[in-house]
Amino acid sequence: MAILRNDVIEFVTQSAEQTTRLGRKLGTLLQPDDLVCLYGDLGAGKTAFARGVGAGWGTTLRVTSPTFTLVNEYPRADGIILYHLDCYRLQSEADAITTGIEDILDARAAVMIEWPERVETFLVAERLNIYLRHSDINRRGLRLEAKGGRAQQLLDRFRQVAF
Repeated sequence: MAILRNDVIEFVTQSAEQTTRLGRKLGTLLQPDDLVCLYGDLGAGKTAFARGVGAGWGTTLRVTSPTFTLVNEYPRADGIILYHLDCYRLQSEADAITTGIEDILDARAAVMIEWPERVETFLVAERLNIYLRHSDINRRGLRLEAKGGRAQQLLDRFRQVAF
């Protein structure tokens, strides 16, 4: 783990399992109205990280990438939902509106978005951006960057439990 600034942490994981474990730790901390944006190329580890977030969130459902369905919902026992959007296939703002993104971001839920750069105009400024990159077949680099006070609090709590 490297702390570059108060609002940025970087990790290197050695396996998909480590990437998933970091996601699980973040998932245990998520609250309704938290927004997590996952940036990275295909194969960068977004789905492995998202799988961990869902498990940590407390859903009993298996987290999968919603590449074709665009949105998956993962409720936990208290009924609060984690929305997981995959915006890879979106071509326009009109496409984004069909996902219900405006309603999802206004819902009292946690939200995780893969390929958020495709829906940037809809995103709130207050969010945790996570940049994933693969450096070889197993290693992944993760950069967590807080945008705003609420995201900074989430990052600070994550820093305490990450290692």
